[in-house]
Amino acid sequence: MLSEVYNKSTEEVFETPIVQQTSFWSEVKKKLGVNSYAFNFKVKMADIHHDSNDDENVVSDLLIVLEYIDKQHCVAYVPYGPELEPDPDCQGVFLEELSECIRYYLPDECIAIRYDLFWESPYAKDDDFFDEKGFWTGPPENRIQELRFNFNTVNWNFQKSFSNILPTNTNFINLEKKEDELLAAMKPKTRYNIRLSERKGVRVKTLGLEDMDIWYKLYEETTRRNGIYLHDPEYFRAVFTARANCTCSPAEVLLLVAESDDMPLAAMFLILSQKRAIYLYGASSIQNRCLMAPYALQWEAMRIAKAKGCLEYDMFGVSPRPDPDHPMYGLYRFKTGFGGTVFHSMGCWDYPLDNETYTHFKSWEINQKGYHLS
Repeated sequence: MLSEVYNKSTEEVFETPIVQQTSFWSEVKKKLGVNSYAFNFKVKMADIHHDSNDDENVVSDLLIVLEYIDKQHCVAYVPYGPELEPDPDCQGVFLEELSECIRYYLPDECIAIRYDLFWESPYAKDDDFFDEKGFWTGPPENRIQELRFNFNTVNWNFQKSFSNILPTNTNFINLEKKEDELLAAMKPKTRYNIRLSERKGVRVKTLGLEDMDIWYKLYEETTRRNGIYLHDPEYFRAVFTARANCTCSPAEVLLLVAESDDMPLAAMFLILSQKRAIYLYGASSIQNRCLMAPYALQWEAMRIAKAKGCLEYDMFGVSPRPDPDHPMYGLYRFKTGFGGTVFHSMGCWDYPLDNETYTHFKSWEINQKGYHLS
């Protein structure tokens, strides 16, 4: 299936709308003291797509981030990669061959390759996994998923990770529409709140590195309010200051704030990669919530992205369905209010390289209720 796999500089990673698979993301990780690897591979399209008669080889690539779980062991983490997506019944075979090829480039202490797949879940294409209202009910239990994914593989080695790292459900908005069409596609309450924030004088502006404290104060407040993990300031400084302009896959980073009477009310990181804009991080204040600043912020971010030539806007993380018991239900209500289509990806899959050590790591990870590598 794969005719050739070889490593290359991370500066040579191909341009892609998946920001976590860019040279820019490698630079972010480098600033945080984390090493990355990049690989090219060749594959015939006819081998991974049944409806293709193309016998020519296509060259694609992937970025791997080396994450240490202790001083002696690490995991090769592939954030939202590889981008090239085979047909569902070819996916396990393709990734197995890729894994066996790249394992020899990885350090001896690497116990597994963890693919955080942004491929669409095969169960999101199956009517049996949707309820009577048309909402996705989610994939089956891991055992069933593993049986399907490992079918036709040689080693039957892939295991579904206990937890996912990057969001597996997101909301995509088509920015090719005109602004009035975008507004018309939103829920009435969302449209109303955007216009209300404008009438109330909420304005959106771009912040610089010297304004990072404005972002971080809002972010700290948000994490306390929602009980989520708190990154330190250096993490966001790395995202904001990473420069990959001389590489094959740069990205543009904008830090936006919505304010009223010079009071910051909401802020976000907007990342532009190829033709996709991503709402990567967001924060808001409990003060003056009646001004609906987050709505003004998102709408202006979409307008900026559209003006810069982006074709789609990734809301980056929602619950899989409107379930009030899901911890991301509030994000689902807010983000889907702007219109768009919910996308369900496959999440994290592990290919153990050291089975004994990986088994211990997986048990520990389950006891820790999920260990987040990134």
